Amino acid sequence: MTAAFCLVRDGRLLTVRKSGSSRFMLPGGKIDPGESAREAAVREVMEEVGVDVSAVGEPLGQFRDIAANEPDAWVDATVYVTHLRPEDAPEPLAEIAEQRWLGLDDDLPADLAPLLRNHVVPSLRAHLATR
Repeated sequence: MTAAFCLVRDGRLLTVRKSGSSRFMLPGGKIDPGESAREAAVREVMEEVGVDVSAVGEPLGQFRDIAANEPDAWVDATVYVTHLRPEDAPEPLAEIAEQRWLGLDDDLPADLAPLLRNHVVPSLRAHLATR
């Protein structure tokens, strides 16, 4: 199981590419023993882009698709969403090689992880449309 956060600002979603990968995904990662999905997502966002989301956000859903970086593997993810505050300044840290903002109204690039392309972005678009 993994957990991740949709970090949204001005109609754009922050995506990251981990070192050694060609696919962009959400900041997040594996849930450690004894950790809740939310705790893991908060920890991973802090480690990967340096933003504290511990006091913000809401569940977006649970999703399953082919893993972007592991051949013949599947990823099950619990995903949360929050709007970044003006003072939040995400930057690539730890194993993150690059970050990129994705316009939520734009066509999706081919280098998105399947989970993000097939499930998270459509759910996020629907979620934001109801706000």
